[in-house]
Order: sequence, then C-alpha cells, then structure tokens
Amino acid sequence: MSTPHSSSVASAQQFPISDRAREALAITLRGCEELLPADEWLRKLARSEATGQPLRIKFGLDPTAPDLHLGHTVVFHKMRQLQDMGHTVIPLIGDFTSMIGDPSGRNSTRPPLTREQIEANAKTYFDQLALVLDIERAEVRHNSEWSDPLGARGMIQLAAKYTVARMMEREDFHQRFKANTPISVHEFLYPLMQGYDSVALKADLELGGTDQKFNLLMGRHLQQEHGQEPQCILTMPLLEGLDGVDKMSKSKNNYIGITEAPNTMFAKLLSISDTLMWRYFTLLSFLPAERIAALKAEVADGRNPKDAKVLLAREIVTRFHGAAAADGAERDFELRARGGIPDQIDEVSLGGAPLAIGTLLKLAGLAPSASEALRLVDQGGVRIDGAVVSDRGLKVEAGTCVVQVGKRKFARVTLSA
Repeated sequence: MSTPHSSSVASAQQFPISDRAREALAITLRGCEELLPADEWLRKLARSEATGQPLRIKFGLDPTAPDLHLGHTVVFHKMRQLQDMGHTVIPLIGDFTSMIGDPSGRNSTRPPLTREQIEANAKTYFDQLALVLDIERAEVRHNSEWSDPLGARGMIQLAAKYTVARMMEREDFHQRFKANTPISVHEFLYPLMQGYDSVALKADLELGGTDQKFNLLMGRHLQQEHGQEPQCILTMPLLEGLDGVDKMSKSKNNYIGITEAPNTMFAKLLSISDTLMWRYFTLLSFLPAERIAALKAEVADGRNPKDAKVLLAREIVTRFHGAAAADGAERDFELRARGGIPDQIDEVSLGGAPLAIGTLLKLAGLAPSASEALRLVDQGGVRIDGAVVSDRGLKVEAGTCVVQVGKRKFARVTLSA
C-alpha cells in the first residue's frame, strides 16, 4: 500500500490568495460542470504559486475503444489549459481497470477487455491525446504499475476502507439493485481501484465526465484514509453532438472524429446550429473567454454567425491537421457551397446500364438504400453533372458523369452495360 503523503489542507491555507491565483481559478472553472471543493482548489493554487511547486492533475483513460471524437477531448482541452498554467498533467492509462470493466452510467457491466485489446487501444489513445496535450511535458502513467503489485492481500485491505452501504449510493448500482438486475462483486472493485490511483499518484485534482463523479469522490476518500491531502475534483459536461440533442456518440452518428479528414471535420463543424456553436467555443476552443464574449456580441449586433463558425472550424481543424489542411478545408467547403465540384472525389465503376437512379446512388455509396435515394431525389437533393434530378424513374445510360447528393457527397461514376 502507498506511503502516507505529509501534505495537509491546513498547509495550503497559510499562503495569500493573489490575483493570479484567482485568475487560475477562473480558467479552471471555464466550461466546467462542478469543482469540488472550489475553496480548497483556490488554496492549492495559492500554495503552488508561492512555492513554485506544480500541482498534479490526473485524468484516467480506460482504452475501451480505439478512436476518439471531439466529445472525448473536452477533458483533454481542460487539461491543456491547466498544463499551460504550469501544472503537471497526468494522463493515466487504465490498463489494469480496463480488465475489470466499468459500468458507470450503465445498467449493465461494460465487458472487460483482453490485454492485447487494451495495448492496441492505448497506443491509439496516446497518439490522439498528443494532438491536444504537450506530451513531452506530461507524466503518462499506467495503473498496472501499482495495481498489479497490490495483490490479493492489498486488494482486501483496500476493500476494507469502504462500506457496501456507501457503494450502493452510486446511482447505477442503486438502480440495478432496485430492478433486481445482477451486480457482480468485481464491479465494486472498479471505483476502489480508480480511487487508489489517486493515492498512488498523490493527485491534487482529478478530472472526469459528470458520469464519473462517484469514482472521483472515491479518490478523495481513499487519500484521506491514507493520510494524504485529498484531491479536488473537476467534472466536465458531456458535449452534445451535431444534432444538438444527444451527447456526441458514434452510435448516434452525431460525432466528429478527431482523425476524420479535414474537409469532413470542417463541414461538420459548419453544420452545427448557431446556438450550439457557442457551447463548442466554450468547451473546445483555446481562444480567451473575453475574445469569445466579444465575438458573441458582434454576432448579436448583426455579424453573420457563419464568420464565427468558420473561425471555430479553422481552429479545430488546425489543431488536429495543421493550418494548411484548414485552409484547404475552408476552400473545399466554399466551393461545395457554390455548387462547384471538389478537386478530389471518389471514382466509382458500375455495370448494368441503363441503371435506375435509386440503385445507382446506393451502389455508388451515395445513399444507404434505394428507397432513401428516391427520397433524396424527391427533395431535389440529387444532381448529375450539375443538373437537378427530378424524375425518380430515371435510368442512367452508360458513360461517365459526376453524381452529387446534397452539398458534400460526390462521386465520378463510370457506368458500363
């Protein structure tokens, strides 16, 4: 088990609260859901400023899937803000906890992963995380470092530090118990092990989504049990997807993947509503809050909201793909908006001419089904060589043509008999 850390809350109270510490608190609070306890964090900031000792900021990543979207990066952006303030950010790869499986916010257990799956996903996570954080200045850790050596005896001793009654206060456990849905004993180990990570790392602050609050508070409890100064916790909201309703999710198909092509990423960001745009600015942009407020005021006074959306899209695409890619994505978007044909489009070869328009669109990958293709025709959303297709009974003859669906989907189709 970990050696007790000698710091105490009282030691943080002796340092004066400066304007710089208050400014750091404001940066911490930007876009966050909850900071607990805020007064403790302010005292930690004051101590750090006075002593020159960086605070330790922890965020756990269970590599349960290989690809990340912008919703995942909300916490990464907050970590980067804290890193730029001079503190030590600790991306923690949960290679041990991933093999337990966390049911957070679910009504069933998340399946545990194999070691091979975890290692493959962790590599991808690390590469994508490096697009937001300065990895050279980060302290990347794996919780197997201390969890594997803990052993059965250590695990039992750790479990003795928390009661079943308190564990059942966690909402998903409570709801599953009421519904007579099975809860495996090993599921109780997940929040305990996540909390023990904070003990091992001597964390001053732990970040997580709103669905992780119980686990974050567990870290505070276990640190106190081990004689450490308890960490503060910072929860970040779940980012809404492109629809502005549900949280961003690949299963909802309302996501923007951080490794998506620059043109796709740019176009998706331009498609969000004028209202949702400001939430994206708050949670994803590195622009100063004052600059965002000024931009919002300009739009309220009549400036085209598209100008602000382009600024946001350029920033995000530049972050993940570079400035040149952002320039190209903006040109591509404007070209498509004017009805032009992009320089690079998919080449598709099909047989069976003459081919019904619905079948052609489906086979060319421009519509998920023939019936959906016909619905697009009825809406005037299909063009062949720039001309709108209005006849759902159209049969396309052999030859080569550019087929367009909506503003973003193109294919150069070569059709043979």
